[in-house]
Amino acid sequence: MRSSTRAVVAGLAALATITLAGCGNSSAGGSGGKLDVVTSFYPLEFIAKSVGGDAVNVTTLTAPGVEPHDLELTPKQVGTIAEAKLVVFEKGLQPAVDEAVDQNAKDAGFDVAPAAKLEATGANFEEHEEGEAAGPSGSTPTGTAKPAAYVEPAADTDAAAHTEDALDPHFWLDPVRYAGVVQAVTDKLVEVDPANAEAYKQRATTLLGEVTKLDTEYKTGLADCKLKTFVTSHEAFAYLAKRYGLTMVGIAGFTPDAEPTPSRIKEVQDIVREQKVTTIFYEELVSPKVAESIARDVHVKTAVLSPIEGLSDANSQETYLSLMRENLQELRKANSCA
Repeated sequence: MRSSTRAVVAGLAALATITLAGCGNSSAGGSGGKLDVVTSFYPLEFIAKSVGGDAVNVTTLTAPGVEPHDLELTPKQVGTIAEAKLVVFEKGLQPAVDEAVDQNAKDAGFDVAPAAKLEATGANFEEHEEGEAAGPSGSTPTGTAKPAAYVEPAADTDAAAHTEDALDPHFWLDPVRYAGVVQAVTDKLVEVDPANAEAYKQRATTLLGEVTKLDTEYKTGLADCKLKTFVTSHEAFAYLAKRYGLTMVGIAGFTPDAEPTPSRIKEVQDIVREQKVTTIFYEELVSPKVAESIARDVHVKTAVLSPIEGLSDANSQETYLSLMRENLQELRKANSCA
């Protein structure tokens, strides 16, 4: 999927300089004097809209209901990137976006990964065929020998070298990391559009207050849980687990719709039985069949734990903040938290 994505983007690059009719609120000068901002997926869209307010026009590349990891761009979207004044994205998460920004919007592109302070969490971010190893070089498969809650950057050895590919991109599920990105995007908006600097700073202060409150709610809500392990359909929650003293076990790795190997399914079943896990979590944007199958086999419940990578028809009225709070309640129920 990713190689085909790169091929598509390369083929579209030549079209990016064409002025595309019907781009709506993504024109080069902005409509109504507003700043045109493109964001790559929902968590960044929420920041741009919350901080930008009525001073920005925000266009998001990942449509509602689309799984963001394997996003493919249309010619219109490539043109929108080329015309934008600011493109907010996370390098390494969506290869198609990385390439389109590199070829068409180097000056406008703003990568939030440095502000997120990404780490190698021990989660599995490689795609595998049947029978291949279950983790990247030098990492411990999450939920096996070393729980994600305790994985720290390894010593500087060849076996544990941290490449860019091994960094966990899911910063937004840790409110503290998310707050760092909120501040970085705010600073960038102020730099690009100083005329609206004070309004950006005021709205950022409000959003940061909400995110700080969210962190406090997680600390309090997960401080006293009978169970410390939770099982998810893919390994998006390692930062959250580490921040709040839990252990994440992922059925699949980086790509949520990847098929886990039979050996990985057995590993997960064994963990569920041994640690008396009550719930197998799945997510909105991919099929729950594997999670449901495992849950039936080990006689436990299923529930939704949103990775908040995008909205769908079912939760289109939700926000990052409300979804994070729903996740907290689901974790408290599953892990018998006081």
